[in-house]
Amino acid sequence: MKFGLHFGSRGVAGEPDSLRAIAQKAESLGYEHFGMSDHVIVATDVASAYPYSKTGKFFAQDTGVSLEQVTALGFVAAATNRIRLLTSVLVLPHRHPVLAAKMLATVDVLSKGRLTAGVGVGWMAEEIALLGGPAFAERAKASDQYIQAFRELWSVDKPSLRGAHVSFDHLLFAPKPAQSPRLPIWVGGEAKAARVRAGRLGDGWYPVAANPKLPLDTPALYGDGLAEVGAAAASAGRDPASITGALLAIYCRIGAEQEGRDGGRLAFTGSAQAIVDDIGRFAERGLTHFLIGGDGNDLAGTIERLEQFASEVMAKFE
Repeated sequence: MKFGLHFGSRGVAGEPDSLRAIAQKAESLGYEHFGMSDHVIVATDVASAYPYSKTGKFFAQDTGVSLEQVTALGFVAAATNRIRLLTSVLVLPHRHPVLAAKMLATVDVLSKGRLTAGVGVGWMAEEIALLGGPAFAERAKASDQYIQAFRELWSVDKPSLRGAHVSFDHLLFAPKPAQSPRLPIWVGGEAKAARVRAGRLGDGWYPVAANPKLPLDTPALYGDGLAEVGAAAASAGRDPASITGALLAIYCRIGAEQEGRDGGRLAFTGSAQAIVDDIGRFAERGLTHFLIGGDGNDLAGTIERLEQFASEVMAKFE
């Protein structure tokens, strides 16, 4: 089992000294991935429902503070040597696909091949519109073409693509990503369409455990979802075993148990041993990369959180 961290691009991860400190601490503790979230701006009037809360309200609708994700990961790359960098996730409709491909390739080159591109279709219609993205109803189709564009740009000497949402030709794109044979793309999202996208186009499936409408908080639910990913891969002529099974349990905490949907303990909460046991059961259903939310209230609290999880949970899988 490999472990990773997800940070919001603000707060303790939004200041240079603390971001450097937590990235270096995460690397020294043996975390595999250091992930950061993606909001370029926050619209002042948001009617879109945030999918990861019961109320639908976006928790970061307060100040609009957010570092640009890919740029921030370039900073983390310069501060570290081994830990992998993860866009957790890059919202595909936020950026022109050729520019996004260049930004991701640049970080991969400068980090000497340490980038994993987590990608998703996005949920905030207002942000996508303000950034000049595709029509919200078309974002999934556009995102599929964006992923295809990435692959074309990253691997072909004279890339060319003709599509309803992406079109380019007569260009040179270099340098290519440092990773060979390909820079891994993990597809985020819990819905069936995301599972199919991961199987058809991705190198991994990277959902969130706590989507109230599409929960993945039991081994059976996660395993069934990963099986759908595998079936989509097989239908596309790909090897299902080549798809990485990842999961973000941003709420994972050692300490007090949280109540689950059935009134019992919510998976990945409670004692360290309970969390270890949960991860083991999910591993039996195909999970290989487990990520938690790393943000603490301040730098000291964040460092303490990283150290506790590493010593009490990660160490049990060595």
